[in-house]
Amino acid sequence: MTPDFRIGHGFDVHRFQRGRKLLLGGVRVPFTFGLAGHSDADVVLHALINAILGAMGERDIGAHFPDTDRRLRGISSAKMLDDVLRMMKRKRFRLVNGDITVMAQKPRLAPSIPAIRRRMADLLKVDTDRINLKAVTTEGLGWIGKGQGMAAAAVVLLEKRKNR
Repeated sequence: MTPDFRIGHGFDVHRFQRGRKLLLGGVRVPFTFGLAGHSDADVVLHALINAILGAMGERDIGAHFPDTDRRLRGISSAKMLDDVLRMMKRKRFRLVNGDITVMAQKPRLAPSIPAIRRRMADLLKVDTDRINLKAVTTEGLGWIGKGQGMAAAAVVLLEKRKNR
Protein backbone atom coordinates (compact mmCIF):
# COMPACT_ATOMS: atom_id res chain seq x y z
CA MET A 1 0.00 0.00 0.00
CA THR A 2 1.27 3.43 -0.93
CA PRO A 3 1.12 5.94 1.93
CA ASP A 4 -1.27 8.86 1.44
CA PHE A 5 0.54 11.99 2.65
CA ARG A 6 -0.85 15.53 2.55
CA ILE A 7 1.11 18.76 3.10
CA GLY A 8 -0.59 21.88 4.41
CA HIS A 9 0.72 25.42 4.78
CA GLY A 10 -0.79 27.98 7.13
CA PHE A 11 -0.19 31.64 7.86
CA ASP A 12 -1.61 34.10 10.38
CA VAL A 13 -0.89 37.64 11.48
CA HIS A 14 -2.11 39.89 14.31
CA ARG A 15 -1.24 43.38 15.50
CA PHE A 16 -0.31 44.12 19.09
CA GLN A 17 -2.94 45.49 21.46
CA ARG A 18 -2.68 46.82 25.00
CA GLY A 19 -4.69 45.12 27.71
CA ARG A 20 -4.44 41.59 26.30
CA LYS A 21 -2.20 38.73 27.30
CA LEU A 22 0.20 37.28 24.74
CA LEU A 23 -0.52 33.62 24.02
CA LEU A 24 1.72 31.67 21.65
CA GLY A 25 1.18 27.98 21.08
CA GLY A 26 -1.10 27.89 24.12
CA VAL A 27 1.53 29.38 26.44
CA ARG A 28 1.35 32.80 28.06
CA VAL A 29 4.48 34.72 27.10
CA PRO A 30 5.46 37.69 29.29
CA PHE A 31 5.15 40.92 27.29
CA THR A 32 3.67 44.39 27.50
CA PHE A 33 1.12 43.69 24.74
CA GLY A 34 -1.09 40.88 23.61
CA LEU A 35 -2.44 40.30 20.12
CA ALA A 36 -5.66 41.81 18.80
CA GLY A 37 -8.29 39.43 17.50
CA HIS A 38 -11.79 38.02 17.75
CA SER A 39 -10.43 34.98 19.63
CA ASP A 40 -7.45 34.86 21.99
CA ALA A 41 -5.39 35.69 18.84
CA ASP A 42 -2.78 32.94 19.32
CA VAL A 43 -0.96 33.50 16.03
CA VAL A 44 1.03 30.25 16.37
CA LEU A 45 -2.01 28.02 16.83
CA HIS A 46 -3.91 29.90 14.12
CA ALA A 47 -1.12 29.25 11.58
CA LEU A 48 -1.04 25.59 12.68
CA ILE A 49 -4.83 25.26 12.36
CA ASN A 50 -4.69 26.79 8.87
CA ALA A 51 -1.97 24.31 7.86
CA ILE A 52 -3.92 21.31 9.16
CA LEU A 53 -7.13 22.47 7.48
CA GLY A 54 -5.22 23.04 4.25
CA ALA A 55 -3.72 19.56 4.28
CA MET A 56 -7.22 18.11 4.70
CA GLY A 57 -8.64 20.31 1.90
CA GLU A 58 -10.93 22.04 4.41
CA ARG A 59 -10.44 25.73 3.50
CA ASP A 60 -9.18 27.94 6.36
CA ILE A 61 -9.72 29.00 9.96
CA GLY A 62 -12.15 31.77 8.98
CA ALA A 63 -14.45 29.30 7.23
CA HIS A 64 -14.72 27.18 10.39
CA PHE A 65 -14.46 29.89 13.07
CA PRO A 66 -15.75 33.12 11.46
CA ASP A 67 -15.07 36.38 13.26
CA THR A 68 -18.68 37.33 12.46
CA ASP A 69 -19.97 34.63 14.84
CA ARG A 70 -20.54 36.37 18.17
CA ARG A 71 -20.63 33.02 19.97
CA LEU A 72 -16.94 32.58 19.13
CA ARG A 73 -15.85 35.92 20.63
CA GLY A 74 -12.86 35.30 22.91
CA ILE A 75 -12.69 31.58 22.04
CA SER A 76 -9.51 29.77 23.02
CA SER A 77 -7.33 28.83 20.07
CA ALA A 78 -6.63 25.55 21.89
CA LYS A 79 -10.38 24.84 21.73
CA MET A 80 -10.40 25.62 17.99
CA LEU A 81 -7.42 23.26 17.52
CA ASP A 82 -9.26 20.56 19.47
CA ASP A 83 -12.24 20.91 17.10
CA VAL A 84 -9.90 20.60 14.11
CA LEU A 85 -8.24 17.52 15.63
CA ARG A 86 -11.66 15.89 15.99
CA MET A 87 -12.25 16.62 12.29
CA MET A 88 -8.87 15.03 11.49
CA LYS A 89 -9.85 11.92 13.40
CA ARG A 90 -13.23 11.68 11.62
CA LYS A 91 -11.47 12.01 8.27
CA ARG A 92 -8.84 9.42 9.36
CA PHE A 93 -5.81 11.73 9.30
CA ARG A 94 -2.86 11.70 11.69
CA LEU A 95 -0.21 14.36 12.13
CA VAL A 96 3.25 13.21 11.06
CA ASN A 97 4.98 16.47 11.97
CA GLY A 98 4.64 20.25 12.06
CA ASP A 99 7.13 23.06 11.57
CA ILE A 100 6.21 26.60 12.66
CA THR A 101 8.06 29.89 12.28
CA VAL A 102 7.10 32.96 14.32
CA MET A 103 8.08 36.35 12.92
CA ALA A 104 8.44 38.95 15.68
CA GLN A 105 10.89 41.72 16.40
CA LYS A 106 9.85 41.58 20.03
CA PRO A 107 9.49 40.02 22.53
CA ARG A 108 12.54 37.76 22.46
CA LEU A 109 10.98 34.29 22.13
CA ALA A 110 13.95 31.93 22.48
CA PRO A 111 13.43 31.40 26.24
CA SER A 112 9.77 30.41 25.67
CA ILE A 113 10.28 28.02 22.76
CA PRO A 114 10.77 24.80 24.80
CA ALA A 115 7.55 25.39 26.80
CA ILE A 116 5.59 26.29 23.66
CA ARG A 117 6.79 23.14 21.87
CA ARG A 118 5.81 20.97 24.85
CA ARG A 119 2.36 22.57 25.06
CA MET A 120 1.76 22.21 21.33
CA ALA A 121 2.81 18.54 21.44
CA ASP A 122 0.40 18.01 24.36
CA LEU A 123 -2.44 19.70 22.46
CA LEU A 124 -1.68 17.63 19.35
CA LYS A 125 -1.15 14.40 21.34
CA VAL A 126 2.23 13.75 19.68
CA ASP A 127 5.83 13.50 20.85
CA THR A 128 7.61 16.84 21.17
CA ASP A 129 10.10 15.89 18.44
CA ARG A 130 7.24 15.98 15.92
CA ILE A 131 6.78 19.73 16.49
CA ASN A 132 9.44 22.27 15.60
CA LEU A 133 9.20 25.95 16.44
CA LYS A 134 11.50 28.73 15.32
CA ALA A 135 11.45 32.47 15.97
CA VAL A 136 12.92 35.03 13.60
CA THR A 137 13.03 38.81 13.46
CA THR A 138 12.55 40.90 10.36
CA GLU A 139 15.77 42.82 11.04
CA GLY A 140 13.75 45.94 11.88
CA LEU A 141 12.01 45.96 8.49
CA GLY A 142 8.28 46.49 7.93
CA TRP A 143 5.49 46.68 10.48
CA ILE A 144 6.73 43.55 12.30
CA GLY A 145 10.20 45.07 12.52
CA LYS A 146 8.68 48.26 13.93
CA GLY A 147 7.13 46.20 16.73
CA GLN A 148 3.51 46.61 15.65
CA GLY A 149 2.61 42.90 15.67
CA MET A 150 3.70 39.42 14.74
CA ALA A 151 3.03 36.67 12.22
CA ALA A 152 3.46 32.91 12.04
CA ALA A 153 3.75 30.38 9.23
CA ALA A 154 3.26 26.64 9.63
CA VAL A 155 3.78 23.56 7.51
CA VAL A 156 2.34 20.17 8.45
CA LEU A 157 2.51 16.68 7.04
CA LEU A 158 -0.58 14.55 7.55
CA GLU A 159 -1.05 10.90 6.69
CA LYS A 160 -4.46 9.57 5.74
CA ARG A 161 -5.13 6.14 7.17
CA LYS A 162 -6.63 3.52 4.87
CA ASN A 163 -10.11 2.04 5.40
CA ARG A 164 -10.12 -1.26 7.22
